[in-house]
Amino acid sequence: MTNKIPVGILGATGSVGQKFIELLTDHPWFEITELGASEKSAGKKYSDAVNWVMQKPLPDKFGEMLVKNCVPDFNSKLLFSALDASVAGKIETEFANEGYIIVSNARNHRFDEDVPLMIPEVNPDHLELIKKQKYSGAIVTNPNCSTIGLAMALKPLEEKFGIEAINVVTMQAVSGSGYPGMSSMDMIDNVVPFIGGEEEKMQTEPSKIFGKLSTDGTFNSADFNISAQCNRVPVIDGHLECVQVKLKNKLSRQELISAWENFSSEPQALNLPSAPRYPVKYTFNEKHPQPKTHRNEGNGMTVTVGRLRECNLFDYKFIVLSHNTVRGAAGGTILNAELMKAKGYLDKIL
Repeated sequence: MTNKIPVGILGATGSVGQKFIELLTDHPWFEITELGASEKSAGKKYSDAVNWVMQKPLPDKFGEMLVKNCVPDFNSKLLFSALDASVAGKIETEFANEGYIIVSNARNHRFDEDVPLMIPEVNPDHLELIKKQKYSGAIVTNPNCSTIGLAMALKPLEEKFGIEAINVVTMQAVSGSGYPGMSSMDMIDNVVPFIGGEEEKMQTEPSKIFGKLSTDGTFNSADFNISAQCNRVPVIDGHLECVQVKLKNKLSRQELISAWENFSSEPQALNLPSAPRYPVKYTFNEKHPQPKTHRNEGNGMTVTVGRLRECNLFDYKFIVLSHNTVRGAAGGTILNAELMKAKGYLDKIL
């Protein structure tokens, strides 16, 4: 405990907040010391305020914690935000203005020009944007869950071959809508071909994620086009994506597979606690990847790719599978904080 960084969780009673608790329990670098939620939960024991839906039991030490209101009087200076977008923007800004470092899963600050939209394996250099922030603290965000799986699969290709255009159709798990999410009457024996705001996120977020920071500190967004269609399907965890890609340099199927299989990045080089050994894994079974089989690869942090084929409209098409509440939410956010610690961005609060 004495060697760990104390952390708090904002929005701790929601499904992503619960996943933060599950993943941070016994974390080697971080120790949960405070839990924050809405005013109706503040002052209650966490076990009384939460409807715990994780597979692992709620640890007693967290169940006994008193929930705090989400105002900037936390002792922990590093905070993970699982706040709902309806309140996250204002609350995160208030904390950052008071010197707190917010590592957020919420969408509100993703397109602030001085806020990194981070996937540690894809754009670790974007942490430099923190130096431009006006806060005495800082805000770092992760992208939308479906964007993260797509960007992880695209990074090895963009790095080696360049990308011109992408078409993606998603089949997204019900856990992506939070708890209680959509009703069983909506989802059983059904597919819902609409997720509010999801297609817009997938079509805009990659331009910032794959953008380049120049030596003078200016930021240039990526110039490839994306078309996205998003669907909700009756799967608990795991977003499946059918991707078509047009590359700037035409290469063989084996060269693309090699790019995925040999891909590694800064989190792996730094041996960060949450970093999977293989951030992207290719499967040769023509029926894979599948959510039940592959969502927990690399403790839910590995993105699985399969069914690479030539495409009559683009150059290639393939399938991507990622765990939406681990890599796509809490786990990805924790990895952001681990990278910040390893690169010295948390030094001012230690």
